[in-house]
Amino acid sequence: MSGARHTLTISLGDRSYPIHIGAGLLGDRAPLEAALPAGRLLVVTNATVAPLYLPRLAATLAGRELAECIIPDGEAYKTLATLATVYDRLASARINRDGAVLALGGGVVGDIAGFAAATWQRGIACAQLPTTLLAQVDSSVGGKTAVNHPAGKNLIGAFHQPRVVVADLDTLATLPERELAAGLAEVIKYGLIRDLGFLDWLEANLERLLARDAGALAAAVERSCAIKASIVALDERETGQRALLNFGHTFGHAIEAAAGYGEWLHGEAVAIGMVLAAETSARLGWLAAADVGRVRELLRRARLPVAAPRIGVARARALMALDKKVLAGQLRLVLLRALGDAVVSGDYDVRALEAVLEAEVA
Repeated sequence: MSGARHTLTISLGDRSYPIHIGAGLLGDRAPLEAALPAGRLLVVTNATVAPLYLPRLAATLAGRELAECIIPDGEAYKTLATLATVYDRLASARINRDGAVLALGGGVVGDIAGFAAATWQRGIACAQLPTTLLAQVDSSVGGKTAVNHPAGKNLIGAFHQPRVVVADLDTLATLPERELAAGLAEVIKYGLIRDLGFLDWLEANLERLLARDAGALAAAVERSCAIKASIVALDERETGQRALLNFGHTFGHAIEAAAGYGEWLHGEAVAIGMVLAAETSARLGWLAAADVGRVRELLRRARLPVAAPRIGVARARALMALDKKVLAGQLRLVLLRALGDAVVSGDYDVRALEAVLEAEVA
């Protein structure tokens, strides 16, 4: 790929940091050196990404003390056991408080590496180097780090903002088609919750995105990051508006947990979750049936699933009850008042939710 580079900023006072987006960035030392401390570095990556991009990163950082930790690839390994192996490597590499963790990979790598950085010696610097579309537009930005628990997804974690995010669009060339589609789910989410014009653009340019057109991908990543940056700057720790970014996730996380982590890609489960959230919004009278059809069709065109697995209503409700948006026992949902206009609400007719679950997962 080729094209212009763009830099956005997450504005969080003394925790503000840049998001660099463009081609060839893993070969550019300057953005990393500008953000990282002078101590030893540990690159956390996985067995799939390491042979593709670790040598390039190591060459870029030649002369720095750089250790490696290669973890297995997949959501099934986003566990405390895998986290323990990262701690072991931090110890053996003698990474101190003047060091940093570099997360080179997708969302699982970013979450585990970020959580390790958040907790090692009570917190050291971290850089996010996302290599999947989903990580570039969502999980690498905003400081959420976590591992899964058998009872639910991302239940063990911390907020820990990176010092820098470097999204090298060249890495999308090696992304499997299923992973590309999963990333598009999060891109579509941004249009649905905040930007109807972006949603229109996605409908018009979806084939370009699926064909990995460099200009289209750059535009989608930049707009997605800009929307997320604006929301995170207002609500860093998800006490209010940031929960909008979880549109589709309450349902999606339940699907992932019920099926077993790794059976569904995160973006696939979120796509189904967005359909269920749109259906719930329609049953509440907030969203037109035609708009629900529009959501389904765009996700279908993006090669994403739109039908939920039959996990059962009781199982779905039990898993949703562990959602981090639950307050005082009340399940809050991210719903749509209109396309491009989302709201976090605990004040809804629960019969609408029950009807959707009965129709979709029973």
